Amino acid sequence: VQLQASGGGLVQAGGSLRLSCAASGFRFTSYNMGWFRQAPGKEREWAASITYNSGSTHYADSVKGRFTISRDNAKNAVYLQIDSLKPDDTAVYYCAAARAFGGSWDTWGQGTQVTVSS
Repeated sequence: VQLQASGGGLVQAGGSLRLSCAASGFRFTSYNMGWFRQAPGKEREWAASITYNSGSTHYADSVKGRFTISRDNAKNAVYLQIDSLKPDDTAVYYCAAARAFGGSWDTWGQGTQVTVSS
């Protein structure tokens, strides 16, 4: 089971990034997918999630309107489009998987660093 996140980098405030997460080793279409982030000195927090069939998406209040989560089940991939980046968005971003219908976030990728300069 593997989740490989990519797409992070250094960007100026107001800019955009698109994070990608490639999944392998499990039945991707049976899992809800999520993005979490951990800023320096803070606990990891949930940012966004999408159901196994893209039927529903959910966002933390802090990112609503700026982050867009999507997935491509044919490619076993999940994405996070981040617009209007703020310095407070600086964090390591992780993708995670949870089995649909009652699963927990128990499969994690290695994270990708996003740094937003002011």
